Amino acid sequence: MEVRHATSPDEVDRMGTEELRGRFLVPGLVGGAMVRLVYSHHDRLVVGGVTPGTESVALPSPGALRSAYFLERRELGVVNVGTATGRITVDGEVFELGPKECLYAGRGARDVAFAGHGASFYLVSTPAHAVFPTRRAGLADAEPVKLGGVEGSNERTIYKYIHLNGVRSSQLVLGVTVLAPGSMWNTMPCHVHDRRTEVYFYFDLPADQRVVHLMGRPDATRNLILAGGDAVISPPWSVHCGFGTRNYAFVWAMGGENQAYDDVEVVAVPDLR
Repeated sequence: MEVRHATSPDEVDRMGTEELRGRFLVPGLVGGAMVRLVYSHHDRLVVGGVTPGTESVALPSPGALRSAYFLERRELGVVNVGTATGRITVDGEVFELGPKECLYAGRGARDVAFAGHGASFYLVSTPAHAVFPTRRAGLADAEPVKLGGVEGSNERTIYKYIHLNGVRSSQLVLGVTVLAPGSMWNTMPCHVHDRRTEVYFYFDLPADQRVVHLMGRPDATRNLILAGGDAVISPPWSVHCGFGTRNYAFVWAMGGENQAYDDVEVVAVPDLR
């Protein structure tokens, strides 16, 4: 498991492209048949991914966690970002996940394994101080919210899975946003939330297309060029929004002090620099 330390906005001001990518970009996260994990000291989030192929792949417990099993003190959200239905086994119970569907596994679940040819699983984990039951959530369970419009190139549907009025968790908040054909902008006007770290994972993007992801302080933004299958870590002080060369989908996930979806500081478009 790769470990990344927290960063301040003053550090980012001095970073070049490669150092910026090395600190915040997690490329090709679901590209392998072994679970890849990255631990961020920003709110102690862990992101990971696996494409199990024809084998069943177990969730490991890396030594850096200092735990007997991965979810001893943590909770986990998983989204199937592949093209076929996959299976997740949690302590002997099997859950089927279609594309863009979600599973929450609570603190204390010991054995987690992933399977399904054509499925790819994106993982987000936060520390947990309470126990909530493992639950599956499909697209029909998410009470989709439609935002934006054609005039702003940001017509999109938000599927909220893990949140206060959906699948309950200790601190994790997670959902999927799907942009309509012809729309490319996400999360605009953008915002920051100083009480939570957020991670975006971009998918459903052809191999020859890219997303320009904006990060940094609102008055000193930086950009990262991302491909499908890449994740980007957004510290609490950073904006997080982007524009694609075509429409795409992304998983957004947060962990931190609270779970209030609307606890944000909106940045007006003219104030961006």
